[in-house]
Amino acid sequence: MIDVTVQNFETEVIAASMQTPVLVDFWAPWCGPCKTLGPILEQLEVEYAGRFKLVKIDSDQEQQLAGAFGIRSIPTCILLKGGQPVDGFMGALPAGQVRQFLDKHVPSEDALVAEAQADEADELLEAGDTQAALAKLADALAHDPANDDARFDYARLLIATGGLDEAAATLAEPLAREPRPLRFDALDRWLQAVRFVHQDERGNWPVEQFDAAIAQNKRDFDTRFAKAQALLAEGQWTASMDELLEIILRDKKWNDEAARKTYVAILELLTPPPQKPGAGADGKSAGGIELTGKAAQQQDPQAELLSSYRRKLSMALN
Repeated sequence: MIDVTVQNFETEVIAASMQTPVLVDFWAPWCGPCKTLGPILEQLEVEYAGRFKLVKIDSDQEQQLAGAFGIRSIPTCILLKGGQPVDGFMGALPAGQVRQFLDKHVPSEDALVAEAQADEADELLEAGDTQAALAKLADALAHDPANDDARFDYARLLIATGGLDEAAATLAEPLAREPRPLRFDALDRWLQAVRFVHQDERGNWPVEQFDAAIAQNKRDFDTRFAKAQALLAEGQWTASMDELLEIILRDKKWNDEAARKTYVAILELLTPPPQKPGAGADGKSAGGIELTGKAAQQQDPQAELLSSYRRKLSMALN
């Protein structure tokens, strides 16, 4: 438990909530119900073992903060996540009701374990230990099947290492959702391209053989799409999009818009994941150097590439 004032509010509440949910208890020394609720909150903070952070604000001494949150009576508790208030309650609730409130917003122990294992998997990948990273991601999913970031990373790594059946099983649940999440649809299209190369005789064709067939009939979309899938399976992302674009320019609706959907999938696969809080967010590098406007974009070739291919798609569809 930490006492918060205007001076340390930004650090102890806003910045802290980017990493861990922060429960703000507005109270005052003269408030009887506050004295009942306070020990309950402190005990729950211990019980939850770091899954949320408790701070207390004396509403009499810190009227500016109380006013900013619209506090009309005390005790009032506000929960912040990602720098924003997400829920709250008023009055001295019993421990069971406070626990129910927290459980709606605070990550479970398994979720925290899964997050830690996913972070370890990232470190293992950077060190070049792919098999250990796969094992960590599998453990993360076992602890928290709802962790879509771990599921995405696990399926992607499985496809990249040839674990196609396991990748398909990992993707089954998100692909059954409505609407289907774009990033999982993207992985599925990559998976289907890899399977095409393994199962279709054209998967072994050299590029020259595809080009010779296409030269005879530029509207041979089936061959063009087969070439795009072969390139996609090999990780030749831009070459695959170039071929898909040729289909889109000639027939946007061909094969239930398979070319457009696959093109969009590749863009999604090439899009870097959102930065985690504190890892160079808000236009700054990890070292705190500001990267803004055109200068920042010029320092990111991947962003330039994605922007270029998005423009090409937009022009082809219009």
